[in-house]
Amino acid sequence: MEGIMNMVGQVGRNTLQAIAKLGDATIFGATTLRLLLARPWQGKHFVMQMYAVGVGSLIIIVITGAFTGMVLALQGYHMLVKVGTEALLGPWVALSMIRELGPVLAALMFVGRAGSSITAEIGIMRVTEQMDALEMMAVNPQSRVMLTRIIACAISLPLLVAIFDVVGLFAGYVIGVDMLGVNSGVYIGETIDKVSLNDIQAGFTKSIYFGLLVGIICTYMGQRATATTEGVAKATTQAVMLCSVMVLILDYIITSFYL
Repeated sequence: MEGIMNMVGQVGRNTLQAIAKLGDATIFGATTLRLLLARPWQGKHFVMQMYAVGVGSLIIIVITGAFTGMVLALQGYHMLVKVGTEALLGPWVALSMIRELGPVLAALMFVGRAGSSITAEIGIMRVTEQMDALEMMAVNPQSRVMLTRIIACAISLPLLVAIFDVVGLFAGYVIGVDMLGVNSGVYIGETIDKVSLNDIQAGFTKSIYFGLLVGIICTYMGQRATATTEGVAKATTQAVMLCSVMVLILDYIITSFYL
């Protein structure tokens, strides 16, 4: 009986700690985003961070998008041909990429490449006392370091998702038309007919929210990391895991809203 009570107590303590961290992260994100309208504006640093997180993630996004489109075309064709509806291969690939797999897979790749880098970089800045040095020079580290990375993630991820979708759609077209023999006119015509503006808007909305989520979580975890090498490594691992889970949860919430 005592063991059960201890287990229940531990679960309760962990739940309260998670709620407290969620509230702390929400306040952190709100106070940081509020600095967007405050001077001095960090225009140059926004561009630098967009290059770091966006261009740096481009190769993995292109590779993942291409092979995702290929797999969707192969799997979709062999499933649809059984019921004689292989003409719908184009909409199958397009809707899967635009609504779900594009935003989600691109966000997960972005988390692994850029999100982990952001958390580790901010954590190391705390270990080496660079944050304190910025404050000594009358520079707000929350504006210079945190805000620039959050906004860079929110802007870069939708652009990367668009590239992911385009590359995936092209790869799916190549496999479906050139390799599997689906009529190109039917493939393109059915895709245009079945994909609506609402589908594109859903994918774009997801990518914006995913970008903000990744930016806030990764900067928060880096800022709150224990100022040791072990603490930074632990915070980076936790940030990647938390971002991945939250992306999937938020994907369900947004999908249910649009449907």
